[in-house]
Amino acid sequence: MKLISTSIENVIIIEPAVFADNRGSFLETYHLNRYKEAGMKINFVQDNLSYSTKGTIRGLHYQFPNSQTKLVQVIYGEVYDVAVDIRSGSPTFGQYVGTILSEENNRQLYIPGGFAHGFCVLSNTAVFAYKCSDFYSPESEKGLLWSDSELAIDWPQRNPLLSDKDSQYPSLKDVPPENLPVHGETQ
Repeated sequence: MKLISTSIENVIIIEPAVFADNRGSFLETYHLNRYKEAGMKINFVQDNLSYSTKGTIRGLHYQFPNSQTKLVQVIYGEVYDVAVDIRSGSPTFGQYVGTILSEENNRQLYIPGGFAHGFCVLSNTAVFAYKCSDFYSPESEKGLLWSDSELAIDWPQRNPLLSDKDSQYPSLKDVPPENLPVHGETQ
């Protein structure tokens, strides 16, 4: 397993070891001890899977309270994946990391609690899997507008397919401070 640092501390790109031969390939998508040895000491309690079509943007989602650390990856297809630091007081507040995740590169993105998360589907379809450190909580569900001009996310899709909910989230500057995590208080 190879760890790749990003421009935001503790947001990590992971390249699992892939064992391939003429029959196909094998890789571990998660091994508790290996991830703990790499400094990711999170107990994941929920796995999710989504299926989306080309041009879809899902996000930018977060939970507060009940912040979730996530380990995300693409099982089939390709997406542009984004994590936005929304922790009040963080030196990287409002900054994002964006990376391509695909079935071909087998990369994962480790996203600590206190970040908003979203992705844009680049392939015809994509199957997206993610582990969460806390259970989904409808009362804690929140989000940011995918096209927030101050975040300046360079989405590869300008006119995405969106849910009604995702199209109506506020910009980060319009989120009341009491609805944002605080740097140093999240997982």
